[in-house]
Amino acid sequence: MTSPGASLAPPELDRLPKSVVFAVSAGHGGMSILINLLSILLVFFYLPPDSSGLPQLVTDAKFLVVLNAIVIIAAAGRLLDAVTDPAIALFSDRSTHKRGRRIPLMRLGALPAGLAVFLMFLPPVKEVSALNIVWLLGIQVVLFIALTAYVTPAFAIVADLGRTPEERLDLTTWTSVAWAVGIVIASLTPFITALFENSGVSTIASYQWAVGIVVSISVLMMYVPVFMVDEPRYARSKPTTATLRQSLRVVMENSFFRYYVAADFAYFCGLAMIQTGILYYITVLVELEEELTAPLLGIMVVMALFLYPIVNRQAKKRSAKQMVIFAFVMTSVMFFGIFFLGRYPVPAIAQAVAVVVIFAVPFSILSVIPGWILSDIAEHSIMTRGEATTGMFFGARTFAQKIGQTVGVVIFALLLNFGRDIGDDLGVRLSGFGGMALYALAAIIFTRYDEGKLRSEMAAAGH
Repeated sequence: MTSPGASLAPPELDRLPKSVVFAVSAGHGGMSILINLLSILLVFFYLPPDSSGLPQLVTDAKFLVVLNAIVIIAAAGRLLDAVTDPAIALFSDRSTHKRGRRIPLMRLGALPAGLAVFLMFLPPVKEVSALNIVWLLGIQVVLFIALTAYVTPAFAIVADLGRTPEERLDLTTWTSVAWAVGIVIASLTPFITALFENSGVSTIASYQWAVGIVVSISVLMMYVPVFMVDEPRYARSKPTTATLRQSLRVVMENSFFRYYVAADFAYFCGLAMIQTGILYYITVLVELEEELTAPLLGIMVVMALFLYPIVNRQAKKRSAKQMVIFAFVMTSVMFFGIFFLGRYPVPAIAQAVAVVVIFAVPFSILSVIPGWILSDIAEHSIMTRGEATTGMFFGARTFAQKIGQTVGVVIFALLLNFGRDIGDDLGVRLSGFGGMALYALAAIIFTRYDEGKLRSEMAAAGH
């Protein structure tokens, strides 16, 4: 066991070279493409509105009154995550591989994750069929194991590479920039689909070609850090000797982490509702073409890119806690406005642009600050407990994140039972109230996070 307060940083370098920052960021951009592609498109692909031109591929029959097939499939995957997330996090923390604790796992996970995402859009039957449900369940197993093998180490390596709070903030900012770019690339899928449709390809085949192109880009990006980052040279790679039970105890007994992860759960739950709902908001509520998804998200990301440097500077001067709470409250208000989309006395395109412009502000904050906060929580734990369980902190966060995303998809899919088509859109509109409540809850929970205590203890220890 490492002694409390011991430094695990390689002594020979003061700052990370830009090439390492670029490589790690590229990997985050690649995994962002995969995750956001599923969030944006999967429900729309299997339970499309009538105006989409896509065939319905799974039954929308209700089980236990409100549960549909997509809800049950999504929930089933989380049972697997309950085992794989802590197991992979511990394996990473304990690894003695010569290339480090994180990079070898990322190398193993990237290609299978990309292939699994692609296969999820290749249903064996191009109409409603129970076989499509079995297919999704089976591919989901491969996807969750492979994606966890990449995502958990990819987040943990950010904390391993950063030696100071400022360095961790800067690295988190750049990975957030890459994550935002990944969202834009994922949102290009409907636009690429339209290009294939215009050349005479069927709608479903056009989506599959588009998904294949986007997934290929994501996998290439995910392998950039695998080949460019010399982890033993730049990162704190001293393995932990803690068992699974000891590592989980370190994480779950951490009061800073408990409030952090509870708020983070609500945040990702609401974010999944936005991502799952965006095609419905565009095509059903404001009745625009689905190809506008990419330009609209592009506007949001361009604004966020301009805001990231401001967020970075303000985080070094202001309370990170207060910035996060402000972002939660602002997003809650934005969700309230979604209920009324298509009913405002302004052009539909203006309504859609207003939503993405407003969301760009909290998005720029929430895609940078929470990751930085968790890096500091993990660093504080190393300082006070003497055990390098960074991977377990990020594994626990990844698990909560995926549970939150699943709950968000489940809530949205449940609400679609109340209407998902033009003129019958109550379910889509109700998602606005659901998101409003989730982000308000996140803001309330995060008021309990004791930022002052964590900062003062780290400063006293010279961190």
